[in-house]
Parts: sequence; structure tokens; C-alpha cells
Amino acid sequence: MANNNLSDELLRAEGLLVQGEAELALELLARLAEDAEEYVDRNCPTTDELQWFSFPSIFERLAYRRVEQDPRELRDVGEPLDRLYADLALAHVHCGDYESAAAALRQAVRWNPMGCEHRLNLADLCRIAGDMREHLALSFSVFERASEASHLVRAYLNFAAYFQAAENPRAAAACLHVAQRIDPTDQALQAALEHASGTEADPANVTDDQAEELLASEGLPEGANAEIAVCLLMCAGDAAALGDRNLATGLTLRARDLVGEKAAMALLELIRSDDEEADDAS
Repeated sequence: MANNNLSDELLRAEGLLVQGEAELALELLARLAEDAEEYVDRNCPTTDELQWFSFPSIFERLAYRRVEQDPRELRDVGEPLDRLYADLALAHVHCGDYESAAAALRQAVRWNPMGCEHRLNLADLCRIAGDMREHLALSFSVFERASEASHLVRAYLNFAAYFQAAENPRAAAACLHVAQRIDPTDQALQAALEHASGTEADPANVTDDQAEELLASEGLPEGANAEIAVCLLMCAGDAAALGDRNLATGLTLRARDLVGEKAAMALLELIRSDDEEADDAS
């Protein structure tokens, strides 16, 4: 850990997984996890202090997302542990041990509380285990943490699958309808649309207003469109900063389509003001 050897070991473990040597990869990753926890216990603050990552709302996260100074200097530890536990979960899945995979993903979430991939993968495992309550809770948590449109689409697909299993095809159709508005090109969404085509869960059966009304009646977050628009605009800002103007424009237009021109402009102003506050704080 101290000599930055963890990355090399993770590459070796990932290579074993690619080669189909899941048990050898699992053995290596489990040992690395033990070593990593021992290192953290000796050299880092208490794990409670990691909670500074876990801002309760998307707007608080927005204010801090570009602050480069890490007051507890844990980022160099958090990032490799995030990857380590994600790999460990994958190795457990390959070996058919879904319970241990879920435990590893919970550790990945611990080290990367704002990441969505681990939460969504953990939600999938909870659904397999029949724990629909945690499955839905994890899916809900994505709305305030999403940094990519694909995260939001996947969350809505989770809800669509839940409503379909609960014999509520209209609500499932509403979820698919909203997912289409976020990213109609998403491959997982395309598969879900093909499966729903011609059934009561076909999103063509509901209008925009009906979809919003149905989702609100089923307890999905009120104002979800505004939260999604904020996520899309954040992604657009990052894309623009990286020089990808086409992606930035596309994401901005999707945000506008969700909440309208005036609301999108207001959200942009909010994002800019919060970013300025974050810069002042840093």
C-alpha cells in the first residue's frame, strides 16, 4: 500500500479474472483487502471521518464537487480501495457467492459514497437475493448522486422492473418513458423497450404528463425531472471542460427538454453560483 504496489496487484488480479482464474483472483483480492484494512487502521483517521464525502443533497454535492483540496488526505487511499472491493465483488460473482459479493460492494460504497456503479450493482444483487426494499433504496439514492445519464437510466430501469413484477405495468411504462427522455440510445434501455413493446408496459402508452403523474403517485421523488436536469447539466459542464462540445450540447438540450428553457437557465445559474462558492471555499 505505502509503496503504491496495490495498483500492480489489482492489475494482476484483473488479469486472472479475464483468464477465467476466478478462484486465484479471489484469493489474491481477499489478501489485498485484509492488508488494505490493516494499513488504513494504522495510518488513516477513523472511518467515521470519511463521511465528509456523503453530502445529503445534490445541491450540496454540487458546491463541493470541484474542491481539489482533500482536508483528510484520504483520496489516494479511497480510490484504490474502491477499485479493490469492486474487483473482489466481481470475483465472488464469478465463483457464485452473491452474499460475499454484496458485502464487498458495500465496502466499495463505503470508500466511494458518491459513486453510482457500486450502488446499482449492489441493487442488482439485492434483487437477486429478494431484498426489494434495499434494491429500491439503492435505486432511489442514485438520483442525488448520478454523474452520468446512464446511471439515471439504469435507476429507472430498476423501478420499471420492480413495477412490472408488482403487476403495475402503467408505472413501469412511465419509468421507461422517462428513461427514454434521458438517453434514448442507451443499450440496456433498448433491450427493455423491445421486451415491453406491444404490452401494457410499453412507454408509447403514456404521455409526458401522464408519466410524471404516475411516478409521483408511486412515490418517486417529486421534482425528479429537475434533479435529473441538474445531473445532465453537471455532465454537460464536465464535457465542455474536456472539450467535447457535441456531448455538452446534447446533454444541455436533454436537460432543457425535461424542465423547459427557463428552468434550465435557472439551474445553470444555480450551478455557476455554487461552483463560485466552492472556489471561494477552496
